[in-house]
Amino acid sequence: MEESPVRFARFLTLPLAAALAFGLLTTACQKKPPAAPVVGSYLYVWSGDQARKAPDFLAVVNFDKASADYGKIVTTVLLPEPGSTWNEPHHVGLSGDGKVLACGGLLSVLKGQKEIFFFDLSDPKAPKLVSEADPPLSGVADEFVALDGGGFLVTMMGGAQGHAPGRVAEFNAQGLLTAEHPAIPPKDGFNPHGISIRPEMNLMVTSDFICPSSTLHAVKGDLAIRGSVRVWDFNERKILRSIKVGLGAGTIDVRLIPRDAAGRAYTAGMTDDKLYLIDTQAGTAKPVFDFSTIAKGGWPQLLRMTRDGRRLFVTLNTAGKVVMLDSSNPDVPTMIKVVDLGPQSGPHYLALSPDEKRLVVTDYFLNEDDAGKVHAEGDHKVHVFDVAENDLTLDPGWSLDMNTAVTTGPARPHGVAVLDVEIPSQRAGL
Repeated sequence: MEESPVRFARFLTLPLAAALAFGLLTTACQKKPPAAPVVGSYLYVWSGDQARKAPDFLAVVNFDKASADYGKIVTTVLLPEPGSTWNEPHHVGLSGDGKVLACGGLLSVLKGQKEIFFFDLSDPKAPKLVSEADPPLSGVADEFVALDGGGFLVTMMGGAQGHAPGRVAEFNAQGLLTAEHPAIPPKDGFNPHGISIRPEMNLMVTSDFICPSSTLHAVKGDLAIRGSVRVWDFNERKILRSIKVGLGAGTIDVRLIPRDAAGRAYTAGMTDDKLYLIDTQAGTAKPVFDFSTIAKGGWPQLLRMTRDGRRLFVTLNTAGKVVMLDSSNPDVPTMIKVVDLGPQSGPHYLALSPDEKRLVVTDYFLNEDDAGKVHAEGDHKVHVFDVAENDLTLDPGWSLDMNTAVTTGPARPHGVAVLDVEIPSQRAGL
């Protein structure tokens, strides 16, 4: 089912005052300051009330290991009415200057609500919601990638009503929607979920995962799971080629390998337990690691890589495990460590700290409740791992359970981001 290019009764609204506020906070810090000592660290956890009655919220957590309040929630920022619930908080993106956190609502489209939320982090302990957005041609916001100079690219898995094709929405440094790419999207299951960019190579990749509307009870039939990676001309925002991966492998994420001269990438087949190496120039995908040797049917999902491209981290959702791989030889990644979080834990989202010495993992994928067919709850815990060259261990000093951490009741944590704060006096006047 193809989307109409016109979305009835939905259009982007962004108050001028909010746009100006967003512009001031992003353009004021385009030039990165000199390195300064870190005096504080915060973890942002984009979460939703499990009962879908209390407002969805952004939790600010003390992430400073030296603090007596390490792992404690500093504050929560609630979404305002209208549209405070049923957004299904999903992925997040932190701007390059650390001043803006963009957050997506996966199921906002079901209620005709805004889908993308921009928070001002000028005061890291007290984020402020400055604007909201609702791209007119696309819906079901998923992954974010920050752009140099400000702004974001956002994968929108579906069209305006959640069918195919989806788009990649682009926002500028002022938080304004500038385009929905490509102008004429493919009609062969273009439902982008993962995204990765290497501007220095004029290269971008997206991965198709699932047609969102097929997950709803309102749409009869099985889930329409995808298996493909799209290779883009980054500067032109145009798709150059499409690469089929497995037999509907469920390519939920994709990561270009940093510093790889060939511009290759990794993607995982959620339904076939394979890690694939993508040759973006030749247009091929080959399996290079078998996750079934760890746990058959374990649902390998999201991927993160270190900046040198030598380490790869993968969550195995239904297996309840987090895997660390040596990816220094992209053709032959090898296992370094598997951490078992236990049955029904449900690890999904993950993020590295800026110094890459810690890895944060949240235990929640997606539960559509009465609206849909997907019910992958997890145990709602937020884990922190210490990362070494050849080891991955749970931080014994950390404990955060979103079932009990907030007064409104059990919450579903999803996207997370870490911000290190420098000495205020050295940031002043920038």
